[in-house]
Amino acid sequence: MRDTEILDLYWKREERAIAESQRSYGKYCYSIAWHILYDREDSDECVNDTWLRAWNVIPPKRPGKLALFLGTITRNLSLDRWKEKHTMKRGNGEMTLALDELAECVPDARSTEDAVEAAELERMMNEFLRTLPEKECNIFLRRYWYVEEYSEIARRYGMKLNTVKTSLFRTRARLRAYLEREGVVI
Repeated sequence: MRDTEILDLYWKREERAIAESQRSYGKYCYSIAWHILYDREDSDECVNDTWLRAWNVIPPKRPGKLALFLGTITRNLSLDRWKEKHTMKRGNGEMTLALDELAECVPDARSTEDAVEAAELERMMNEFLRTLPEKECNIFLRRYWYVEEYSEIARRYGMKLNTVKTSLFRTRARLRAYLEREGVVI
C-alpha cells in the first residue's frame, strides 16, 4: 500500500491504518528501536507506541514522508526509553559511545536553552550534512541517527572497520570546524 493510501486511512480514522503501517514500516521502525535499545520487548513496545502516536497526530498533521515521520517517532520514543533505563550494559554501550563521540563537536543540548538556538543548530547540522558526499553522509547518519555499530556499518558498505572509524572521525572534525566557523560555541 502506498503512503498516500495509508495516510488517507489515518485521516478517515480507520484502524486498518495501523495494520498497514505495521506491514509497510514495522521492520524499519523495529530496526531503529533495536539499534538504540538492544532489547526485544522494549523495541516492540516503542514500535507499538509509534503507531499510537501516529494515530494521535494524524490528523491534523499530514507528513510528507511517512517513513521519516514514523522513524522519527520511533527514534524519539526509543531514546526516551533508553534514557529511562540508562545503564552502560544496555545497548552494548553503543548509545553512550555514539553520544560521547558527537559531544566532542556538538554543544550540549542543555546549554542551548533557547528554542531558537536549537532550531538554528538543527538547520546548520542539516546544511553540513548536505555538503557531504552521499556515502560519507550515510555512514554518519547510520552511526549517529540509527546508532548502528561500526562493524554493522562496515558490513553494509563493504568497508574495513578502521576505514569506517576514520571516516567518522574525520566527519566529526569537519562538523566541529564547520560549526565553529558558523559561530557555535563548543
